[in-house]
Amino acid sequence: MRVLVTGASGWIGTALTRELVAAGHEVVGLARSDASAARITALGGTAVRGDMSDHDLIVAEAERSDAVAHLAFTLDFAEFEETVDNEVALIERIGAAYAGTGKAFVAASGTPILFGRVATEADHLDPDGPAGARARTADAVLALAQRGVRSGLVRMPRSVHGEGDRNGLIAVLVGLDRQLGTAAYVGDGANRWPAVHISDAANLFFLALEKAPAGAVLHAVGEEGVPMRAVAEVVAAQTGLPAAAVDPEQLGVFGALLGGDQPASSTLTRSLVGWEPTGPTLLQDLAAGHYTG
Repeated sequence: MRVLVTGASGWIGTALTRELVAAGHEVVGLARSDASAARITALGGTAVRGDMSDHDLIVAEAERSDAVAHLAFTLDFAEFEETVDNEVALIERIGAAYAGTGKAFVAASGTPILFGRVATEADHLDPDGPAGARARTADAVLALAQRGVRSGLVRMPRSVHGEGDRNGLIAVLVGLDRQLGTAAYVGDGANRWPAVHISDAANLFFLALEKAPAGAVLHAVGEEGVPMRAVAEVVAAQTGLPAAAVDPEQLGVFGALLGGDQPASSTLTRSLVGWEPTGPTLLQDLAAGHYTG
């Protein structure tokens, strides 16, 4: 299978590219820079220089491929709506090229944040909710299933963790903890974040490309909910910082996210595609020093 991967040099994209190549698939990765291109080549893929605005290039590469794994997204809050507009327009063009072919188009998304109730694959992203900023993208992807495309979503939890993670939310949290001088949690810290090891996230994307049915919504959730006080206590043990509750306003825009109870389930996903996560837990990765070394 020839797979076009946007974001192939990123955190999840690197792990997915490695797994696809190991399984004998051909990977073509979209690369915005020479460094990204070199990384994709080192993984055994073929780099194509371009970015998400190069629709003609991306559509042409998609047409030459058997499947697309869409992981790229440029997070720029100053031009967020324009970025989503561009992404939706690109998805529609790929959908037109893939219509009636049964080819796979699988995109990354996020698990719904329902605050206090376990989110399942059946829950729709609320466009006005805290995790709904890219709901239009998710809707555009799933709509392709009505056009003969094997489209689907792999929804990621708050933490996709592992050795080498430098930009994920846990890395950001540890950085904030160091600035505050406190391994922080909000309230009693009983609120939970779902989590998954990077190897398991990549494996679910792999399974989605290979066999998920059209319109599938999958949850890359290895742990339904990790209490944030437990996270803070392991960070404290690793850094020597005291673990303590903080005013969420001290954390800026991160405060509401840290303090929200947002568990998510992957029961339906495991049944549908036979996914069984085997990687380390979030607390194990923290205890190993991957975020505090």
